[in-house]
Amino acid sequence: MVGRKIAFVFPGQGAQYRGMGREFYEEFSCARKVFEKANQILNLDLPRLCFYGSEQELRDTYNSQVSIFTTSIACWEVVKANFSFSPLIVAGLSLGEWTALVVAKVISFEEGLRLVSKRARFMKEACRRKEGGMVSIIGLSLSKVEEICEQVEAEIANLNSPEQIVVSAEKGRLEEVIKLAKENGGRAVILKTEGGFHSSLMDSAAEKLKKELEGVRMLSPQILLISNFIADFQSSPEQIKRNLINQVNHPTRWQECVELMLSKGIDTFLEIGPGKVLTRLLSRISPIAKGYNIEDMKSLKRLKEQI
Repeated sequence: MVGRKIAFVFPGQGAQYRGMGREFYEEFSCARKVFEKANQILNLDLPRLCFYGSEQELRDTYNSQVSIFTTSIACWEVVKANFSFSPLIVAGLSLGEWTALVVAKVISFEEGLRLVSKRARFMKEACRRKEGGMVSIIGLSLSKVEEICEQVEAEIANLNSPEQIVVSAEKGRLEEVIKLAKENGGRAVILKTEGGFHSSLMDSAAEKLKKELEGVRMLSPQILLISNFIADFQSSPEQIKRNLINQVNHPTRWQECVELMLSKGIDTFLEIGPGKVLTRLLSRISPIAKGYNIEDMKSLKRLKEQI
């Protein structure tokens, strides 16, 4: 990685899969320690959940968030143990922003996991209060998706790439969103989520998170840190808290976050954690930038071969 400008990016909810983190857990003591700490904090058998949990178990909002966060931190520990390079910028998509906070030393892993577990519970409670869902729309412009949202009282939730926009709505309106998207020449599919995240359907969760963060001490980041909510750098602890709260019930602007990193000269993105969602999105945003994921022994070996 000599001469390259590197960003570390971390995945969000939806990246989970059965077996995530298992190889690193078995091969590296630093990864095992992360899972062992998580077990103690959550009083939960997280290795069993991550390695052997069913699709339904892992799709649960609480389970998926604590599992992805813990697995991502375990993967980061493996990166630190195997490479000497450091990132110039860190960022994460939705939940992944909490992983970035730990890497930037804004909060500890222990505090981060405690807060992520609270966030997940608050969001799950909001899902029960107002049944909703999410639709991924491919191939339509932002203005056209905004028109669709206005017609069916839906809300833009994720601005992921030039091709992909995700919309949240109450459950009864999801099929109408899909119908209108297809009528306008796009493709659309309902995502496997428990609710309409990053929308007003999560207002109660945002309010609860605000109260939870009031007594939390955060530090200024030691690495440049980007917020999903403002798609810009954030530095003061109070600003970070506000952005984390607003992120829950407002759109994530991942495409703009990546474009900001590119404008600062980042040419290599290392996706640390389960899956390849962010690496795939990167290829749609910038065909020139290099993207690598780190989640298992195969991806670790591949990255070592590139250095």
